[in-house]
Amino acid sequence: MSHKRIPKRKAAIAVGGVAALGAAAILLPNANASQDNSAGAATPKTLKATGASDLSSQIAGLLGDAFAGSYYDSATQQLVVNVISGDNNNVVVQAEKAGAKVREVQNSTAELAAAAKVLKTKATIPGTAWSVDPKTNKIQVLADSTVTGSKWDTVLSTVKSLGTDMATVKKTGGSFKTLVSGGDAIFAQTDQGGVRCSLGFNVTASDGTPAFLTAGHCGVAAKQWSDTQDGQPIATVDQAVFPANDFSLVKYDDPATQTTSDVNVGNGQTVQITQAEDATVGTQVFRMGSTTGLHDGTVTGLDATVNFQSETDPNGVDTVNGLIQTDVCAEAGDSGGSLFTQDGGAVGLTSGGSGDCTSGGETFFQPVTAALTATGATLGDAGAGAGAGAGAGDTATADPSATAADPSATDGTGDQSGAVDPSATDGTGDQSGAVDPNATDGTGDATGDGTGTGADDGSSLTSNH
Repeated sequence: MSHKRIPKRKAAIAVGGVAALGAAAILLPNANASQDNSAGAATPKTLKATGASDLSSQIAGLLGDAFAGSYYDSATQQLVVNVISGDNNNVVVQAEKAGAKVREVQNSTAELAAAAKVLKTKATIPGTAWSVDPKTNKIQVLADSTVTGSKWDTVLSTVKSLGTDMATVKKTGGSFKTLVSGGDAIFAQTDQGGVRCSLGFNVTASDGTPAFLTAGHCGVAAKQWSDTQDGQPIATVDQAVFPANDFSLVKYDDPATQTTSDVNVGNGQTVQITQAEDATVGTQVFRMGSTTGLHDGTVTGLDATVNFQSETDPNGVDTVNGLIQTDVCAEAGDSGGSLFTQDGGAVGLTSGGSGDCTSGGETFFQPVTAALTATGATLGDAGAGAGAGAGAGDTATADPSATAADPSATDGTGDQSGAVDPSATDGTGDQSGAVDPNATDGTGDATGDGTGTGADDGSSLTSNH
């Protein structure tokens, strides 16, 4: 997403990402942790990802301790709910009547949480991470390339101590790191030099002033941020939390700044952000970032703990809890960028990960819902007009009357020019609102200011995953 200066300093959302909105949905493999309870089951509802998240919350409250997690099966568009039924078949019936597909599993939520505490006590080693995987009903433990020798032995022995069928462990390429870098998007100057992050979502602070969310490690690194590499600061950090969590609330210095709730995904197209929502394992998500542009992937784990090597203490570790784990790629400078759904749900802020957008990897995100609760901020614009979110000094080429992404759209014509169009082949004419899988630059009416100094020029917006 790029940053745009418009009348009354209307600030567009600037976010980092890597994915293509026009990409095909990713199909999940069948879970093999347990067998489905299908005897006499009610027909599960067909749901969109947002509906699955809402239904999961409803059933979790309904089942209490019997609820053992859930995930979204994008192949069938159904919510799969894990239950610990014991001798109480009523919990299965309740979940099925609510519209879920039910599986009886072995590990309860409490048992998985207890196992995670053991990992925290014995395996908090820089380069390790773990999260709950409801598809396997286990904790998935990752160790990056820096975890070798006695450290790797410690990880293996700790996982073994948890018992059979409680956790899996695997090595991952690269190393876990926060994704701050010098460059463009939102900028700050520190004693160690310039840094770059990505703006996540514009919000309204609890006192009614305009602000935005970004990564906590960005807010800890610098107090004041600019929209150009050498420009004057336009926003000041109000709250920053890192480690433990990873979010910052940054207030615009000019209280007259107007903001939009859009994510600019390039080529004149914006996705209207309509709500904050919790992540659900199995759902397709999109990330926008200042380094790598737009990419998509799948939520693979929840409540992840990541142990980053401390950037201030060579012998220290920065542990961040409660993150969303995905297979979306990211690179340095994407920190703080937005994770969202095609339906316009704000899901996360880019925290860190391993790998890159050539070889792939894992990326972790701070949940937006938790950041909003902690800061008291709310999603929503401050009266900005349509079309914001293009590059600096430019205007969006999408239909000004269309601001929301329409998953059902089949083309970018007419009033649907603001919709995500998987079939679009270019960003010209009436298809200017469509994401172009073949786009390689930001020429013409595409977003970007042409200067390369403070906005994404669109050149990185390809369809690579």
